[in-house]
Amino acid sequence: MTTETRADDLLRLDRQLCFSLHAASRAFTGVYRTVLKDLGLTYPQYLVMLTLWEHGELPVKEIGDRLRLDSGTLSPLLKRLETAGLVHRRRSEEDERSVVVTLTPEGEALRARAAGIPLHMARAAGLTLDEFQTLRTLLTTVTTNLDHAAL
Repeated sequence: MTTETRADDLLRLDRQLCFSLHAASRAFTGVYRTVLKDLGLTYPQYLVMLTLWEHGELPVKEIGDRLRLDSGTLSPLLKRLETAGLVHRRRSEEDERSVVVTLTPEGEALRARAAGIPLHMARAAGLTLDEFQTLRTLLTTVTTNLDHAAL
């Protein structure tokens, strides 16, 4: 095998980690779409709910930072969650420029119905919970390193 051939081989789509991550993300989202249908949530809405279940009341900006979503994407998403009766948005008393999001009782109750989703996703991926956790840890490391490399 020549150096040229090896270099060309590295440019094959099936050798690209970025494409494997992209394909896996799309496959995960497809399974989530089916699982979340019973909860009446989209995948981005589920991410917001996970964040609020974990941290409670949060400013919109902090939700966006945690989920890597800009306000143009997050605002309509939060509006739909509020219309569904799962969250409430209000202006912060400390800073009127800031909007704070809280769970409604219905939003809090939805947590119990969502409790089995992570295990379902691990099974759907064909991984044990330990393997699932290891993969998540590796991806977190990759994300952190890429964030630093992009600076």
